[in-house]
This record gives sequence, structure tokens and C-alpha cells, in this order.
Amino acid sequence: MVSSEQRRRQLARDKYERQMERRVAMAAARKRRNTILGASLAVVVLAGGGTLFATGAFDSDDKKKDSPTAQAAPTPTEPTVPTRKPVEGCGEPAAGAPNGKQWQAEPAMAVDAKATYAVTLDTNCGKVTLSLDAAKAPHTVNSFTFLAGEKYFDHTKCHRLTTEGIYVLQCGDPTASATAPGGTGGPGYKFADENLTGAAYPAGTVAMANAGPGTNGSQFFLVYKDTQLPPNYTPFGTITGGLDVLQKIAAAGTLEGGGDGHPMADVTLNSVTAAKG
Repeated sequence: MVSSEQRRRQLARDKYERQMERRVAMAAARKRRNTILGASLAVVVLAGGGTLFATGAFDSDDKKKDSPTAQAAPTPTEPTVPTRKPVEGCGEPAAGAPNGKQWQAEPAMAVDAKATYAVTLDTNCGKVTLSLDAAKAPHTVNSFTFLAGEKYFDHTKCHRLTTEGIYVLQCGDPTASATAPGGTGGPGYKFADENLTGAAYPAGTVAMANAGPGTNGSQFFLVYKDTQLPPNYTPFGTITGGLDVLQKIAAAGTLEGGGDGHPMADVTLNSVTAAKG
């Protein structure tokens, strides 16, 4: 028969184990939230909130520090910069730099919630046109059109391309460069998710990237091939023209040579315009 003291100790052990399990789960959840499109994918997608590429393309090789050779004769070396190759149809970006404006709060609602909005992404690789649905995602469309009107997107890089597992081009980070990690930049405010019930991401979808629930800002992604994702990323429009431009960018692959990295094409949004209708 189990004594009361043994029972008490067993309950204490059980409680401790549950606490440790919760801590491990919370740590894993925090790690997952550091990706923009979630670490639940077979191929990690659209990472952000702290790192650009969760696949390790920019990881430092700390293991080398422990080798005897490295300790005996540390030799400084310049980081290897991949060679960018010309991509047919892509020219030099227009002269200019992101304005980097910041706001403390989400802009006041100014869109017609029953209307659609036409957007033109004028990139150095060709034009891509979008139709945004304010009825399904009013706050998202309001924010996007506000930022477009403020020329916030002008001269920003599309900093991430994925070509394995998921098929998206990610844009909207004013801090990203042609070769340096991006994925953490935003307009200074965040807003809630919308239109997630039954959300799907077929080719032609425009959706918001995020770093977890309710963390939408300026980053968005363009789906150029049918993609399976959990319904965690607000779909707010469709690509109405220029899907071939995106497919051409994807066909050129990544600068780093893997399935997740900077586009080989130095894709830049020369300008972004939005208008009702």
C-alpha cells in the first residue's frame, strides 16, 4: 500500500514533470513564433521576427571555434558573398532608397469596406498587379493602401524567395538589402489577423507575413504556385497580372543556391500604387 508520504512525493514529482513539459512547450512555441510563416512546415517559410532564413543560410559556424586548428591559428577571413547572375527581364532598380517612415499606431480606417482596390507593384523585373478585397480584410487593405500612399514600399527589396515546399516571394521590409538578412522591418505598428477562416493559398494569393498572431505590419507575400500553409496568414487579395513575372523570378532561383534565400534577381519595388476600383 502506498503511504500518504509516498503519494505526496509522487504528486510533487508529477507536478514538476508537468511544469517542465510546459516550459519546453513554451520555449518551442517562442521559437516557432520567430518565423513569419511558421516552423510547422516541412520547409521553413518566410522566417522573420528575428532572423531571415530559418534554414540556416546565415547561421554562424560556431562548431569551428572548438577545433584544435581554429584555436591554434585563427585566421580572419572575409565572408563569401554569392555571385549574383543576370536574370532575363530584370534590370537595374530605380535610383532611391526606402523612406523608412514609422507610425505609433495603425492608421485610421479610410477605405471603403465594400470595395476592391487595384494595386500596381512596379518592380525592376516587370509589373505585378493585385486586386485587394476590403470586404474580407478591411484593416489589412486599409494598412496596405495607406503605406502605398505614403510611398513606404518604394525602393524596398523583395528579400525572400522559397522554391521548395512552399512557393512564395516575400516583400515589404524596408530594412532588407539585396544580400543582407531581412524579415524584421515594419512600419512601427501592428494589427490583428483577418479572413483566416478557411484560408487557403493557391497560386495568385496575396497574404500578410507575420511573426505570430496579431503581428501584421508591412511584410506580405505573393504566391506564385499552389502552396499548402496553415490558415495563419491573412489573405487579402489576388494577383491579377504579372504571375509570369513572379514565376520567372522563381525560376532563376536563390542567390544562395538553396530552396530558401534571397532571389537571384535583385527584386526591388520601384514604386507601389493603390487606387479604389
